[in-house]
Amino acid sequence: MTHSPNQQPQLLHLVFGGELESLDGITFRDLHALEVVGIYPNYAEAHAAWKSAAQKSVDNALMRYFVVHLHRLLDPATSVN
Repeated sequence: MTHSPNQQPQLLHLVFGGELESLDGITFRDLHALEVVGIYPNYAEAHAAWKSAAQKSVDNALMRYFVVHLHRLLDPATSVN
C-alpha cells in the first residue's frame, strides 16, 4: 500500500455479525439477517464498533460479531493490524 510520508496507511476493517447456529461453530443461522456494522479505517475504530455491537446483544449467547482485516485481503503483504 502506498501512502505519503505524513499520512497513516489506510487499514480497512469490516465489522459484522449475526446469530450462530450453535456456540461451538461459526455457521450463521440466517445469512440474510447478518448485520454489517461498518467499515473502519483502522483497527482501533473497528474494535470500538465491535465492542459496542457485542454489548448490545449480550443477552443472546448465539450472537457474535467479528472484525475482518480487509486490508490483509486487499494486500496480503500487509502485516500490521
